Amino acid sequence: MNILFNTDKLMRLIMNLQNFTGIRTNTFDAQGKDIQLSGGHNRFCRLINETPEGHARCESCDARAVSRCSALRSAYRYRCHAGVCEIVQPLYESGVPIAYLVFGQLLDEAPVKQQWDSAEALLDWYGGDREELREAFFELKQYSAQEITAYAEILEALTTYIQHEGIIRSAEYTDLQKLEMYLDQHYMEPLSLKPISADLRIGTTKLCALAKKLSGGKTLTHLVAERRVNAAKAVLLRSAEPVSSVAEEVGFSDYNYFTKIIKTITGVTPSAYRKENRR
Repeated sequence: MNILFNTDKLMRLIMNLQNFTGIRTNTFDAQGKDIQLSGGHNRFCRLINETPEGHARCESCDARAVSRCSALRSAYRYRCHAGVCEIVQPLYESGVPIAYLVFGQLLDEAPVKQQWDSAEALLDWYGGDREELREAFFELKQYSAQEITAYAEILEALTTYIQHEGIIRSAEYTDLQKLEMYLDQHYMEPLSLKPISADLRIGTTKLCALAKKLSGGKTLTHLVAERRVNAAKAVLLRSAEPVSSVAEEVGFSDYNYFTKIIKTITGVTPSAYRKENRR
């Protein structure tokens, strides 16, 4: 996605927030990639990221959080793969998330030992100094639910400022490109012609014509199903989730329809596809 960042203004805004609140704030692009404008990680997150597996897990966790945030179309609060609290706030343009403001690397108001016990259970893969990692975890700052909510609301207001000032904005896209990006971001959601038309501000007649052009003569419904199937194929190969869970995850509410369309496109059932292609 061709997104333009005014890095000077954005970095100044982020560092001002961080200096004032003590909460680390950063920016992800539309795919969940850290554009690396903040002052870096705290000691705990740095220890995790210094290992190749830890870094890969962080990147995967960020991508999942962005996907979930996009599906919710609102801020998403979660614990990361290493057990610390994070909040992702989307920044939209023409109904499409073009970037995300992220804050976290913090603990909530639950007892720290309780939070560490939960985190430690997730870190059995970590091969470094476990005691050093524990000490770094206990250095993390705690915030009350009220403080976290307040900061999230401030961050939401800042997205409007960022858009108004053009600090983060997309380059000019054709209507065809806008439709393609929109489907890539929202295929897992319940989708129909009128809501897409409203979000993209493109008339329904034109939208149908664009869908045919993008799909080689097929319908918008086909385009959505095609993206869901592609996503399902990836999930089937990388996880052991039940097929019914995979169907729901990628946006198919009807399991039988999911099985039917997968078989139509791949020639085999979802279970057979997994068995034949997984290594």
